[in-house]
Amino acid sequence: MHRHRELCERAVDPLEIAAGLEAHGITDRTAARFRHRDVFSLAEEMYARVSRDGDTPLPAPPVTPRVRAGWAILSLLPGALCAAAVTAVHLTHGQSRLLAATAGALAVALALRAALRRGPLGRTDADRPGARPGAASGRTAPWTVWLIAYSVLGNGLLDSALAGGPDALPTGTADGPWPLTAAPVLALALACAPAVWTAHLFTVRTRRRLGASRGLEDFAAAVRPLLLGTFALFLGALAGLLTLCAALLDEPAALAQVLALGSLLFLARLLTTHGFTYAPAVVLTAAATVEAAALATVFAARLPGLGFLATPVETLVTTWGAGSVPALTCGVAALTLLIHATRKLTRASAHAPPEPAQ
Repeated sequence: MHRHRELCERAVDPLEIAAGLEAHGITDRTAARFRHRDVFSLAEEMYARVSRDGDTPLPAPPVTPRVRAGWAILSLLPGALCAAAVTAVHLTHGQSRLLAATAGALAVALALRAALRRGPLGRTDADRPGARPGAASGRTAPWTVWLIAYSVLGNGLLDSALAGGPDALPTGTADGPWPLTAAPVLALALACAPAVWTAHLFTVRTRRRLGASRGLEDFAAAVRPLLLGTFALFLGALAGLLTLCAALLDEPAALAQVLALGSLLFLARLLTTHGFTYAPAVVLTAAATVEAAALATVFAARLPGLGFLATPVETLVTTWGAGSVPALTCGVAALTLLIHATRKLTRASAHAPPEPAQ
């Protein structure tokens, strides 16, 4: 009680205390030691027993996040710049095409960084004095870059490698010796806007549930379908954008591959936004490593006596195509993060307002 006095004094209701206790690692088993059936029951007693000055107004309930013009515009910037870059690559040749691709990739990366630093997909725990349970420092940018780059160049390289190539560097076209597919990366860049808006919707709805729920289990039961609905809404938007991009660029849609990658990146960012960075870092690293290993085994199989190394990848590609490697890899990784998210993001502590700095 004394350890959490400040939390109790500023709490609007018992659920806010329960969320704070949960964030500090208090479980139902811990509450049972104090003769309470669960954390919420303990929070109710703490809320009732705390002394408050009648002349001091209670803190206002958490304010529902509003749409800001800044992050709304920034969410459109990666898609717009990527569309311009793809257009420039298709209209140029030779060294000019290489310069256009390099400049476009840099511009999209900077725009994406700006879009993810503000708004619903920005880190909401930056002003918290301590890390949340499950939070850890992890750099996911290199692995994210690899996964996106593989969606552009990986399938072409894998097909070419299995055929004995590649005999030349990428030319920036889909019919070159090392084919390049632009539809996946364009769809993912355009999907930045739906990702931001669906994350905003999720935040708004969970804040409302946080104020209306009367217990941790009640809150978790209400948020779980909301999380799954948000995820499905993003996938629907990504599928529509991918279909449109594939039609405009006259490329195969590769729905399974791009939806798996988009799911993985969206869930990783959503978890990171709420302070759970360890699992996304591990899963993204594992997915990128598997894709790199698939390519490495094909090239290693060219060495004498090591032909068997390429058998699993070759069998997979022969049966389902080169896109099956990233589709299966990212699909399993996304499913892992989805299961993790249904455990972490349904906790009240994941959506509790920041604690004031000491």
